Amino acid sequence: MTNKRKFLLILFFVFMLIANSMSAQNPINKSLNTQEQSIVTISALTAVGDIDHLKVEFKNGLDTGLTTNEIKEILVQLYAYCGFPRSLNGITAFMAVVEERKTKGIQDKEGREASKIDNTLDKYQSGKQNLQQLTGIEEKQLKGANAFAPAIDTFLKEHLFADIFNRDVLTFEQRELTTIAALASMSGVAPQLQAHMGMGMNTGITETQLLQALDLIEKHIGKQQADTAKEVLTKVIAVKQNK
Repeated sequence: MTNKRKFLLILFFVFMLIANSMSAQNPINKSLNTQEQSIVTISALTAVGDIDHLKVEFKNGLDTGLTTNEIKEILVQLYAYCGFPRSLNGITAFMAVVEERKTKGIQDKEGREASKIDNTLDKYQSGKQNLQQLTGIEEKQLKGANAFAPAIDTFLKEHLFADIFNRDVLTFEQRELTTIAALASMSGVAPQLQAHMGMGMNTGITETQLLQALDLIEKHIGKQQADTAKEVLTKVIAVKQNK
């Protein structure tokens, strides 16, 4: 092999390495990792109350590397979207799974606790700022349901988007993935799903990841729910493309 041919061959391999690296770093091509897949399935099954399959997914989630505190946090957040009964049933089921694994000698990683929240913060303003970060829209005045019933606006901002979203066990991206999976599994919440898909994409969740999440919804929840969610995603993408 001539020196020129060797040089061209080396140059080709260097080019391929750079191309593959750029592709991997391109957020458009970002796929769900195994832990994110577990977040989707755990959230979806909790939302519909399928405890038997949920216990299996808890084990899968722990095996992929999710900590017990991360899964607890997913279940705590879900009460805001699918109600206390489903959330509490999920927590009870998870507690049983963790205890069962302990008896088998499996030591799951507990993970870190949420940092202490600064109680001197104005919770309403903190929640408002978090919501504006998620939506990418500055709220200048209350509109719609929030204006019609200001109490719900206060609860949403002070509790959901401040008390819950300020807990740093999960990132905003993970919280939106949790929420999207739950809403996509439930019927009659298309407007909320559309809003959170938009927020999720603002946190860095890609179209590819959302489609993968909906494939998991189809597998674990049902085709009808997945198809409905895909229609919502089509609207979200259209809105973003027209901006």
